[in-house]
Amino acid sequence: MSNIAVIFGGFSNERGISLKSGSNVFHALEKLGHNVIGFDLKKENAHRLVELSESELVFIALHGRFGEDGKIQGYLDSLDIPYTGSEVLSSAICFDKTFTYKILKKHVTFPKGIIVNNGQKMDTLKWDIFPAIVKPSEEGSSIGVTIVDNREQLFQAVRKTLNIYETAIVEKFIRGQELSISVIEKDNELLVLPILEIKPKKRFYDYEAKYTAGMTNFNVPADLEPQTEKLLIEKSKDIFRRMKCRHFARIDGILKDNIFYFLEINTIPGLTDLSDLPQSAKAKGMNFVELIDVIVQEALK
Repeated sequence: MSNIAVIFGGFSNERGISLKSGSNVFHALEKLGHNVIGFDLKKENAHRLVELSESELVFIALHGRFGEDGKIQGYLDSLDIPYTGSEVLSSAICFDKTFTYKILKKHVTFPKGIIVNNGQKMDTLKWDIFPAIVKPSEEGSSIGVTIVDNREQLFQAVRKTLNIYETAIVEKFIRGQELSISVIEKDNELLVLPILEIKPKKRFYDYEAKYTAGMTNFNVPADLEPQTEKLLIEKSKDIFRRMKCRHFARIDGILKDNIFYFLEINTIPGLTDLSDLPQSAKAKGMNFVELIDVIVQEALK
């Protein structure tokens, strides 16, 4: 058995979710017989991360900034501490949707959209497709995502986003099958878990719908034509490889009229009781402890 540290908490907008993910991972590792220590990362104790250098592996259960954006990965690299999940560059690129779009633009279909940078005047914003989605380029858990139905709402949402973030993305709101596709590495091969279909009771899969029990229905495996499912599996593997992800990741998108509209890739998917990845693993016959074991065994190689 190994000495494994679990980093969770952090100081992003997703701290609460990370605490739940980290707690689940911690208890799973204990059940697997590992020697586990938990590290609730806060700004006031960040200097103590160096103490983790005695660990054989760090399981990163941080979501959002400093967790998924490559920063904690870079710090652990500087200490020569192995960790779960994607490496620095992959994490940073996947976290910033604008960079992700640039890399994947010839390989996936995106919803029609535009990028709005801080300082851009609203009267130069040419967009007349409604309803539309406004979202920050660097955020997770649907935080900061707004659906708008007219130009007045659009301007308000973009201004609000740019008051907090450097860049806003405006996209056509596509109503179709919302799919979550989890990819894990197992025995040096990519395994796509049963595809999860998300059916939120709200207008879209926002933060409340994601993390409030009873607010969303899930269908796993999703109701898909066999040929469509096969294409989605191959497409997901291709995205995982092109983005140079490692160990595990989750790809989100909308299927409409047999076209898969890519939305984002998450390099540290949620590991809460309501999260997509554990649900897909369960549908594969893999319980949470077994899922964590697969991730850890790949990371320890």
